[in-house]
Formats: sequence, C-alpha cells, structure tokens
Amino acid sequence: MLLLTLGTAAGGGVPQWNCACPGCSGARAHPDRRRSHDSLAVLADDRSSWFLVNAGPDITEHLEAHAELRPGAGCERTPVVRILLTDAELDHTLGLLRLREAHHLEIFATAPVRRALRERLTLDTVLTPYTTITWHELPTAGQAPAVAAGIEVSAVPLSTKRPRYAADAQEDDTWVVAARLHDPARGTTALYAPALAARTEGFTKEAAEADCVFVDGTFWDDEEPRRLGISARTSTGMGHLPIDGPDGTASWLAQLPARCVYTHLNNTNPLVDPSAPQHSTLTGQGLEVAQDGMVIEL
Repeated sequence: MLLLTLGTAAGGGVPQWNCACPGCSGARAHPDRRRSHDSLAVLADDRSSWFLVNAGPDITEHLEAHAELRPGAGCERTPVVRILLTDAELDHTLGLLRLREAHHLEIFATAPVRRALRERLTLDTVLTPYTTITWHELPTAGQAPAVAAGIEVSAVPLSTKRPRYAADAQEDDTWVVAARLHDPARGTTALYAPALAARTEGFTKEAAEADCVFVDGTFWDDEEPRRLGISARTSTGMGHLPIDGPDGTASWLAQLPARCVYTHLNNTNPLVDPSAPQHSTLTGQGLEVAQDGMVIEL
C-alpha cells in the first residue's frame, strides 16, 4: 500500500489568498513553502488502481501532478475515480465538482455526510448531467469493511462537528471520522485523521495498532486562533486538538509505535516555516510533519 500526500494544508491552503500573516507571506516569498488542501491518494501494490481520501479544490492539480494518477497509455480517460470522505467540510469536498469530467465517481461516506452533500449541497443534481455517481456506505468499527482498489476501508468515528452549511442538522458521531485503511495482502494499516476534536476511545485503540497515523496538525497550540485574531475560539473549540501543550497530541503520539505524521496545517501554524524551532521539538519526539508529495509505503 502506497500513501501519497497530495496536499497537507487546512482550509484556504498556504498561502491563503486573503491573508498576509507570516506564514502566507513566507509562502509567497518562498514557493517551496506552499501547501495545497489536504488530501491523500492510496495506491495498491501494482500501482494501477488507486483512490482518494478527501477531494479539496486543488484535486485536479493533484491528479495531474503525479503520473501514477493520470490515465495510462492506451486509456483515453480515467474510467472511475473513487473518493473516501472523512467529513462534509467544503475544503474536503469542493473538489468533487472539479471531477465532473470523470466517467464515473464512486464516493464512500457516512450517512450524515452523504445527506449533507446530497440534500444541502444538491451534489447529485449538479453533477449527474456530467457524470454518474455511486454512493457507498463507509462502514464503522464492527461492520465489514468496504473495499476500494484492493484496500479495506472503514471509518473510526471522531466527532459530531458539522460544517457551517449544515449547522442545524441532527447530531451524529459519524460527521467526522478517521479513515482506516488496511492492506490485507501485507497486513498493514494506516489511519488518516485530518480533523481530530478529541481523543476518542476508538481512535486511541486503532492508533495503537496502526503502522502509520496521519493526525490533525491544524494549530500548534490551543490559543493560536485567539492570539492571532482569526477566531474567538481556541483550537479545541474549533474542533482541532492542538499539537503542543498539556492537552496536545504530540506527547501522546510520541508514545505510539506507529509512524506519526501531522497534516492539515493552518496558515498560522509556525510549522509552515521549515526553519521554525517547533520542527526540532517534534523531531526530538520522533514525530513528522507531512509535505505535499510525500510518499509512505506500508
């Protein structure tokens, strides 16, 4: 199983078009610091079959940037694009509209995410004049996993955090999930959790047994959003556990045997600057920060 980090930024990317914070200004001055919206491509061992975890607004650039994801020789078009969604947030789903040229879309999502996209955003109405869509239930723990590109996929429920356009929707603990990706041929497992509001019992158990864990790295510390004036809420209040601090994820992840990698970095996070001292702090704990285009083989 090959994991390709297509993008590693939170909503808006780095730089954000409307922001001149140090992270955004630094990315404009140093193009190698730019980050696109977080997304993951998962490839089977033969590299001929793949699927995506989340589809942000950069998704077609992501697909074009990697030869493994382009149509092969003698294939006029990619026959099917499979996408697994960890939530219904716009920065993880807007790319579905950009995939309208696909011959066929297969979308794996939990029930509340499907309802939000189909009823609130009327995704079927918008896309079916262009392509065909097959919706698949994304099973949770205790249910038989679904299979995409030879990989067993399922969801680890994380929180009830709903996107703003569905704020009045019924609560359900599968609004936000971690994607559990298991390669039965190799016996390896990865977890992908770009939005982690709390350490649930289920996620803690799965992380302890995984070979690789991608974790929410939106904010470095809990006060970052308030300190920088981007929100009146803390990181935790916005549905993202911080990396550092007494309730941060770093101290816990450092104890896991898995390879642990932070993704979904906000433009305000000091980690978007490769010279920031916070990188050394994480390296000393055996933790990593994902980069766009990083490849991990399990």
